Amino acid sequence: MAGADARENEYRYGRGREKARDAARVETFSDGVFGVVLTVMAVELLQTGPARESGRELPDALAHAWPSYLAYVITFAIAGQVWLAHHNLWRYVVRVDQMLLVLNLLVLLFIATIPFTADLLSDNLRGSAIEQRLTAALYLGTVLGEALFVNLSWWWARRRGLLHPDLDPRLARAIARRILKKPLLYLVAFAFVFIDPILSLCAYLLLVAFYLIGGPGDLRPSADPSREGSAA
Repeated sequence: MAGADARENEYRYGRGREKARDAARVETFSDGVFGVVLTVMAVELLQTGPARESGRELPDALAHAWPSYLAYVITFAIAGQVWLAHHNLWRYVVRVDQMLLVLNLLVLLFIATIPFTADLLSDNLRGSAIEQRLTAALYLGTVLGEALFVNLSWWWARRRGLLHPDLDPRLARAIARRILKKPLLYLVAFAFVFIDPILSLCAYLLLVAFYLIGGPGDLRPSADPSREGSAA
């Protein structure tokens, strides 16, 4: 009887049972966070629009508010691309454990910071060079932190066997290489801030466009398993 009880406890509370939790609730919760972030960002960046300007003609008011609109477009594009990447990656995740949940929460922590850094960005595009670079550094910290924890989440899911068992290992490696490039390219985009902050923001937009062209599932692994390097 004692042996049966021990086996029952192992089934109910053991690591294998822990990993049996599916990913549906994680995706639902994450989608909710993304939705709130995009809404808050729109409110924060567009609340100082022309309707709130006094003593200005509409064309002049629109022109004066261009930093807010530019920050909104760029940040919405980045946040939207992150949501697409999250959606594409998590369709391969069939189980979760505690560490993967924590890593996903850390991804969302940086996502939730986007409205704050985007607001700073719009307020300081006309500021001094030091203010512009500090704002750009904070903005980089947000997107870079998100990208790093996305990489860690994918690495952990592969390492712990939380991905769909039918997922081609070569495709999983190709996805890992694709998302690993992202924080490196963010650093390159940030380097342009020392030349021109607007140029740096345009580099972010180009990076977003690159990642919008094809999701992880559109990658094609090499036909030769020995040629891992050609799977990207």
